Amino acid sequence: MSTTDTQWDDNQPIYRQLRNRVVAMILEGVLKEGDGLPSVRQVAAEYRLNPLTVLKAYQQLVEESLVEKRRGLGMFVSPGASQALLKDERQRFLETDWPKIKATIQRLGLSAEALLGGGEPTT
Repeated sequence: MSTTDTQWDDNQPIYRQLRNRVVAMILEGVLKEGDGLPSVRQVAAEYRLNPLTVLKAYQQLVEESLVEKRRGLGMFVSPGASQALLKDERQRFLETDWPKIKATIQRLGLSAEALLGGGEPTT
């Protein structure tokens, strides 16, 4: 996955954070459809986690049909996972994040030009 000096957020279960990291890697193209995920044992050792924590994160990805188990071979990114994630993330952003961002923009009186780095806020 990556660096061993990972900081975990105490406000969210570690298995959920690990799941989110795999999702981010799929969305960023680091993990492509058909690519194998590192083994549970490997991730547990790299991040100094209980293997059951890693297994729980991977199992959640399987339940979401983003990853598939191949008996005796490991876990692999499912076909269509990237597109499904992109659709879900866009929807979540538009329903959850964007309304908050839009309200902040309006509250601060920011113009489109200011947001794009080309000007001052409107008054």
